[in-house]
Amino acid sequence: MPKYSIAVDIGASSGRLILGYLEAGLLKLEEIHRFENKIVKKGDSYCWEIHKLFHEIKNGLKKCKELGIKPDSIGIDTWAVDFLLLDENDQPLTDAVSYRDPRTDGMMEEVFKIFTKERLYLETGIQFQKFNTIYQLFSIKKNNPEILEKAKSFLMIPDYFNYLLTGKKANEYTNATSTQLVNAFTKKWDYQLLNLLGINKEMFQEIQTPKTNLGNLKKELVYELGFDIKVILPATHDTGSAVISVPEENETIYISSGTWSLMGTENYFPICVTKALDYNFTNEGGIDYQYRFLKNIMGLWMIQEVKRNYNDVYTFQKLVDIAREANGFKAIVNVNDDRFLKPENMIDEIINYCTETEQPVPSTPGEVAKCVFESLAASYQETVTEIEEIFEKKFEKINVIGGGCQNELLNQLIADVTHKEVYAGPVEATAIGNITAQLMALEEISDIKEARKIIKSSFEVKKYLPA
Repeated sequence: MPKYSIAVDIGASSGRLILGYLEAGLLKLEEIHRFENKIVKKGDSYCWEIHKLFHEIKNGLKKCKELGIKPDSIGIDTWAVDFLLLDENDQPLTDAVSYRDPRTDGMMEEVFKIFTKERLYLETGIQFQKFNTIYQLFSIKKNNPEILEKAKSFLMIPDYFNYLLTGKKANEYTNATSTQLVNAFTKKWDYQLLNLLGINKEMFQEIQTPKTNLGNLKKELVYELGFDIKVILPATHDTGSAVISVPEENETIYISSGTWSLMGTENYFPICVTKALDYNFTNEGGIDYQYRFLKNIMGLWMIQEVKRNYNDVYTFQKLVDIAREANGFKAIVNVNDDRFLKPENMIDEIINYCTETEQPVPSTPGEVAKCVFESLAASYQETVTEIEEIFEKKFEKINVIGGGCQNELLNQLIADVTHKEVYAGPVEATAIGNITAQLMALEEISDIKEARKIIKSSFEVKKYLPA
């Protein structure tokens, strides 16, 4: 009998439980449960409905029993940087505030007064983004210090779900690095940094790596679900899991394409040089202590918002189709401008940007969509140039993974502007990487090298050549 692993993969708009197992040397996937996720306004804050999400995780596990499936393990991945603080009774002190909440406005500059930007990058190697965990925590210290005084435990979102499943607290490595509070070289919490910022270092848990077996479910959950299961840490940062599924075994640039576009390459040591700082690259943790040297790019969030602003009249495929028809239109926006992070109306913001920069202004849905796709491709091309400058060599291939790799127009645009071969797939990259880590922990797969060979054989990858 194969060993069955469940990937719980929760993104900004939805979550799902996917069953994975090996059959005749190939990795098979089956979706068990899907549910909605969204940011909601609670008081003055934008928050995640964290307990509703955990309820959906349990619902998915109950479906396994209904289907007659007895999974051997479960692993959870989510987006990065967000967290919960627990009090002495292990109760959350606040709602799970989203990184899109404006509470971090101005906090980065406040931190730089205490710990210089250059020193922070040299020690952590993490890209500067105003919503990083470090600035969220500093916002709490500045505006709600009583919360930090009561905090006894710091758990990131997947860490908290794992705690609810097992009763055990741990901070997983790949997600912990996204906080900008982990030393890139020691791979441990940077206590000197925490002390200087006045943040209690005692609330942080010991950092555990992917493939760690946290143990079994709490007794009350075994009773509720009707079965027990091992809880194994994948790369709990969804991009960390996605990058595991890059099928190319040789050096390549990857784009993990979804709400965000994460673009970079794998490396065995952190690159904290001045040029990497100037170009704002990050050195996030990966499986087996590899580093994901990458840049965070706004991604398909922009077209998701455009779709919403058009009252969901157009499907994503329709937006691609009408963008193709807008042949004569050309305008490029800076997709990484903070104005596109959470605007009141994405379409208006795009129009305003084009007006302010004296470019043609999109007047139809097709022109708006074409502007988004070409702007993303332009940002990718710029990032390729920066990567090759830092590494002092050329890369021949780009691997696009994740849901965004289904956008054939964007894939072709990437090939055209970068003059490189583009390989699109696999689509379910994050779930595949999550399950692969579990199967390695269960000794069904020996190592990452074997895992990538299996992935390459198991899933379709399309090739695009530059025009």
